[in-house]
Amino acid sequence: MRGNYRLGDHLKFIIPSLIGIFLFIIPVRTEDGFTIPIAILANWVQDLLRNQLSFIMMIIIILTALLTLLAKMLGEDSMAKTPFFHKLLYVNWFWTLTRVVAAIFAIMVYYKIGPEAIHGEVTGQLLLDSLLHVLFAVFLFAGIFLPLLMNFGLMELFGMLTTKLMRPLFNLPGRSSIDALASWIGDGTIGVLLTSKQYEDGFYTKREAAIIGTTFSVVSITFTLIVIEEVGLGHMFVPFYLTVLAAGLVAALIMPRIPPLSRKPDTYVNEQASGIEETIPEGHNSFSFGYEKAIDRAKKEASFYQFIKEGSQNVLDMWMGVAPVVMAFGLVALMIAEYTPLFQWLGTPFIPILELMQVPFAHEASETILIGFADMFLPSVIGASIESEMTRFIIAALSVTQLIYMSEVGGLLLGSKVPVSFKDLILIFLLRTIITLPIIVLVAHILF
Repeated sequence: MRGNYRLGDHLKFIIPSLIGIFLFIIPVRTEDGFTIPIAILANWVQDLLRNQLSFIMMIIIILTALLTLLAKMLGEDSMAKTPFFHKLLYVNWFWTLTRVVAAIFAIMVYYKIGPEAIHGEVTGQLLLDSLLHVLFAVFLFAGIFLPLLMNFGLMELFGMLTTKLMRPLFNLPGRSSIDALASWIGDGTIGVLLTSKQYEDGFYTKREAAIIGTTFSVVSITFTLIVIEEVGLGHMFVPFYLTVLAAGLVAALIMPRIPPLSRKPDTYVNEQASGIEETIPEGHNSFSFGYEKAIDRAKKEASFYQFIKEGSQNVLDMWMGVAPVVMAFGLVALMIAEYTPLFQWLGTPFIPILELMQVPFAHEASETILIGFADMFLPSVIGASIESEMTRFIIAALSVTQLIYMSEVGGLLLGSKVPVSFKDLILIFLLRTIITLPIIVLVAHILF
C-alpha cells in the first residue's frame, strides 16, 4: 500500500462500506422469504403509516406541482443561490405540465372525484394506495443510506475488482456491478436511483447510464416470487428464477451492442466529469489499487452533517422528482391497458409467432405480451386464468425480463437524470421482448 494511511483512514472506508453492504446487498430471512434490510425498514414504515401514506404522497405531489409553477413564474435566477432546489424545481414546460397533471390525478384518486377509470382499484388506487406507498418508504431509506454505498470507497474497490468482467461482457465500468447486485437482491428502483446518482456525479457516461438503468435495474428476487405465485406455479420458483436470469443475461449481452443504447454518446453529464480511472499502475494489482482508491475516496467525506444533507437531498429528489412522473405516466398507461383494447391489438402480431413456437393458448397469451409495458404485474394477473401451466410460466417469466414498465421502472427512468426518452423505453421494451421470448419458450418446452 503506497499511501501513508492511518488506522482511522482504513476504518473510514471499512465501517460505512460494511454497513452499506449489509443494508443494500446482504439477504436476510423473513417470514416472507429473503429480502434486504432496506426493504425490511421500508415495509416497517409502510405498516406504521399505512392509513396516512396515500394522503402524504398526494401532498408531496401537489407541493411539487405548486413549487414548480412558482419557480417558473419567478424565473430561472430566483433559485441561483440554491443549486439543489434550482435543479429540482426549475424544469422545462413538459415536466412542469407533467407535475401539474400528476397533482390533479392524485387529488382525483384520493377523493375519488371524476370517472372511475382514474380512481378505480386497478388504476389510480393501485398507484396511490399501493405502489407510491412502496416508493415513499424505499426512497426514504434508500435515499438516506445511499451515500454509504457511493461515498466511502465501496464503488472504487468493486469497480477495480470487477472491471475485467464488466468491460469485456457489457462494455461497462466495474462499479456498475454494485447497481446490478443492489437491484437483484433488493429492488429495481434502488438500481435506478444508484445509476442516476452515479451519472449525475460524473462516474458514468450517457451511454453507460442508459445501459445500466435499462438493463441492470433487474426485478428483485422477492418480486419474482410474487409473480410466480400469482400464476399458481410457486413450487417452480427455482427453475423459474434461473430461466429469468439466463434470459436476462442474454439480453444484457445483446442490448448494449444494438440501437438505441449503442447510439448513446460516450460523453459525461458535464465538462468537469472525468469518469473513472480503470488502468492499474505498475506495482499494483486490482485489489491493492482499488483499496487505495477506496481509502482516498472515503477521506474526502468531511462530516456527518454532509452525509445527512446529501441523504436528505436524495430523498427529496426522489420523492419530488420521481413520484409525479410515476403518477402521471403510470396512471395513463394503466387506463389504456384496462379500458381500451390497445394492448390486445398490439399483441395480435405475436399470435403466429407463439403458434410457431408451439405455445398452448397462443391467442390468450398474445394479449399479455405487451401489456407489461403499463405494469409488470398485469400480464400475470391476466394470464393467471389460462389453463396451460407452460403458458402461464412463459407469461410470468417474460413479464419479469421485459423490465421496462411505466408504473415503476419506466416512470422512474423518465423522472430520473438517466438519459433515456419515452421513445427509447418503448424500443428497449420491444427489443427485450423479442430477445428473451425464444429463450423462455425453449426452457419452458424442456421443463413441461
